Amino acid sequence: MSNRTEHKIVTLAQGIELRKQWKANGDKVVFTNGCFDILHLGHVDYLEKSSEFGTKMIVAVNSDASVRTLEKGVERPVNAEYARARLIAALGFVSMVIIFGEPTPLELIQSLSPDVLVKGDDYTIETIVGAKEVIAAGGSVKTIALVPDYSTTKIIQKLKQ
Repeated sequence: MSNRTEHKIVTLAQGIELRKQWKANGDKVVFTNGCFDILHLGHVDYLEKSSEFGTKMIVAVNSDASVRTLEKGVERPVNAEYARARLIAALGFVSMVIIFGEPTPLELIQSLSPDVLVKGDDYTIETIVGAKEVIAAGGSVKTIALVPDYSTTKIIQKLKQ
């Protein structure tokens, strides 16, 4: 049996089918999203803690084009979307990775109907995209305390010094 993890990277259609199987199996599904440009301790800590809210974890990764629309700077992303998705997929507690190109993951959240939606504590429940939809469907929304002083932007700034 192969230890390769690229099979965790799926299309939305494949993700919907997997989600149906997980629901039938009684799994509790957690969803989060981000750019995850240069994977660092802050990312891993956040994702690991998020995964503890359920039995399956979906991570939506911004496409290269969508990262460029997020005011991260002209040099971003540093790593291409497939590379970022593979690194996230390699984390043992991640069950599924979907690359998305829309400005927000709302369509994914509505289509996958997670039981728990998670973002960092730099967001409030009121500002989390998809929160009202998840709550209306009977799910919950959580925030995770971020590890101080870890961000891709800070890493890039440090490298430039």
